Amino acid sequence: MAIREALVARLRAEADKARASADETRKGATHEESRAENDKDTRGLEASYLARGQAMRVEELEEAITRVRVMPIPDLRKRPIGLGAVVDAVIDEDDERTFFLAPAGGGEKLDVDGAVIHVVTPASPVGRALVGRRADDELELKIAGRVRLYEILEVH
Repeated sequence: MAIREALVARLRAEADKARASADETRKGATHEESRAENDKDTRGLEASYLARGQAMRVEELEEAITRVRVMPIPDLRKRPIGLGAVVDAVIDEDDERTFFLAPAGGGEKLDVDGAVIHVVTPASPVGRALVGRRADDELELKIAGRVRLYEILEVH
């Protein structure tokens, strides 16, 4: 599925960038300029904490890539919306969007064959509202204090 591959590629690029940042920070944490000059100098310690946090981010992204790769893509045309669904919807009668419900990568906007795909997860307000719905369902969703009407056009 092209959407899944586009999301994996985006997550891979983010992981590669995070890995490079973690490597640079780790090198900086062990550099001689980071050595403490006195007992109150915490530059090296702070840099090592930052490097560990960045390494943890890389691990999270690698796990997200795996979750997206192994996610089954069921035929949801006649079943309720769940992971792997591609949902065409119109918001407030004039804003057409296509959503991809994935276990990770929420908030990403993917360009797949000229179409913009909005990635949502079941943990997001939109994703949570879509789960279990079907084509032709309507729902109201309050986001940032504003109520919006979503009409589900098609699920594929």
